[in-house]
Amino acid sequence: MSKVCSYTDPYIISKAIRRKREEMIASAKMYGFTNEKTIQYSQELDKLINEYHRCFRQRENEYVIKAEGNFVTIFNKQFAYV
Repeated sequence: MSKVCSYTDPYIISKAIRRKREEMIASAKMYGFTNEKTIQYSQELDKLINEYHRCFRQRENEYVIKAEGNFVTIFNKQFAYV
C-alpha cells in the first residue's frame, strides 16, 4: 500500500530537504555527529528524502521514450512494449 504524499510540489519538499540538511550540518558542527539533536535532524532528513523519492522520482520511471529517425515517441510504461 502506498502512503499519501504530504507534499504535492517537488519544489517545496526540495526546500524542506535543504533546510533540514542545513540544520543537521549546523548541529553536527556545534555539538558533534553523535549528538541526539544531530541524529534527530538526520532521521528527519532521511524521511524527507524518502518521501521525495516515493512521491516524485517514481513518476520519472512511468514513461518510456523511444527515438526512431526524426521521431520521438513517449509511452506510458503500462502500455509500452519494451
